[in-house]
Amino acid sequence: MNLILSQPYPKPSFLHFHSHDLHTKRTHFQFKLQSSKSPALQTSVPESATETQTGVIIIGGGLSGLAAANKLHTEKIPFVLLEASDGIGGRVRTDIVDGFVLDRGFQIFITGYPEAQKVLDYESLDLQKFYSGAKVYYNGGFHTVADPVRHLFDALMSLSNPIGTVLDKLLIGLTRVKVLTRSDEDILTANEVSIMDLLKKTGFSKSIIDRFFRPFFGGIFFDNELETSSRLFDFIFKCLALGDNTLPANGISAIPEQLASKLPDKSIRLNSRVASVDFGGLENDRPSVKLQNGEVVRSELGVILAVEEPEAEKLLAGKIPVRKKPGRSTICLYFSADQAPVEEPVLFLNGSGKGIVNNMFFATNVAKSYGPPGKTLVSVSVIGSFEEMSDESLTDEVVRELSEWFGDSVVRSWKHLRNYRIGFAQPDQKPPTNLLRDLKIGSSVYVCGDCWSSASFDGALSSGRRAAEALLKDALVSV
Repeated sequence: MNLILSQPYPKPSFLHFHSHDLHTKRTHFQFKLQSSKSPALQTSVPESATETQTGVIIIGGGLSGLAAANKLHTEKIPFVLLEASDGIGGRVRTDIVDGFVLDRGFQIFITGYPEAQKVLDYESLDLQKFYSGAKVYYNGGFHTVADPVRHLFDALMSLSNPIGTVLDKLLIGLTRVKVLTRSDEDILTANEVSIMDLLKKTGFSKSIIDRFFRPFFGGIFFDNELETSSRLFDFIFKCLALGDNTLPANGISAIPEQLASKLPDKSIRLNSRVASVDFGGLENDRPSVKLQNGEVVRSELGVILAVEEPEAEKLLAGKIPVRKKPGRSTICLYFSADQAPVEEPVLFLNGSGKGIVNNMFFATNVAKSYGPPGKTLVSVSVIGSFEEMSDESLTDEVVRELSEWFGDSVVRSWKHLRNYRIGFAQPDQKPPTNLLRDLKIGSSVYVCGDCWSSASFDGALSSGRRAAEALLKDALVSV
């Protein structure tokens, strides 16, 4: 790694300490970048700029990077956020295609996320609710699995259906009570096994594991073998019990956009890919980064790396161990239709044990804003990369399978819109995991993201906030 700093870097010149209170230990100072069309964003830096300086450098404009930026802004600490792509959100982005709102991959926002409740304005997101449960395709028909707290009658009516036994449904209620009596920290640090082993140990039957848990939680973690840590299962189960499955009316990208809207003007730089991170070689050195265009950005307090795990391993080569666990992959397919064959805002699960479709739903049944008037948006998810299949072959197979679910004439009338192949949708979080690990990996360099916490919206948000807090705490001690 090339050294960028050639001499000791001075201690932060804009911090003065007069009190033991964290907030009053900071002197507010404005940090302005070049002009941009929108308040927080600028698309690039002028070619003539070869070196800039700020308090903190954040690399990555996904949820964790934005959460870190919001924490720094709250504490009146200057920063610049460098995002390699043309927009914020990371994997949480949305496109508009032919008037349809297409989220990049299957994503549902759970209102019970504890960190999200602290940092997001749910009302302005205009969250649209799913039915609290699912319809499972099995043996040629659909069978309801319902949340007994929200849909008691449906749950009672489903006791005798083939999606598990009566005992299974009682065990689901018992699991709900257990997770609600435990703190989040206890859940995220508890002894762990795989989700599959946990379900078997709890006493669930093979029928409900294969017909409900495998497609439902497999769709959440993109893991149809249910190898993911039981810590994640318990955490998500608790969040589901405390909240609703929803979609923001304007698409999943409304979440990072809301976070970005709170940040200072021109504090986010798009199309700014980082080539290397220099930790500095002397005791008082502060880290800096070099962009692909040759520009050097120097920090006075430190660097927060908020990128996907593969990119973090590349930028921090030799500083963090390369994990042998590959990331989880998924493909999301979208279709338009003149009308939906059902009206419920419900998630459909493949409990048949056959085919490649894992789950699907009619997005406009959940949020009418996801499609133009009089049109239906169909969202279908498969787990895995399916690299051996072309988009055309994959789409044909999905249409064939769903024709068995809803009828050949119905499904073959749908118009294919787009496929999203998400090679790294989530980190693999099979045991052993460390979901509350130390985020400091070097002198004044910190990492965050769902690969350093739970693989969820909440994990990304909380790790970003914790990374910023750790940086500020260390900066106060060192000055």
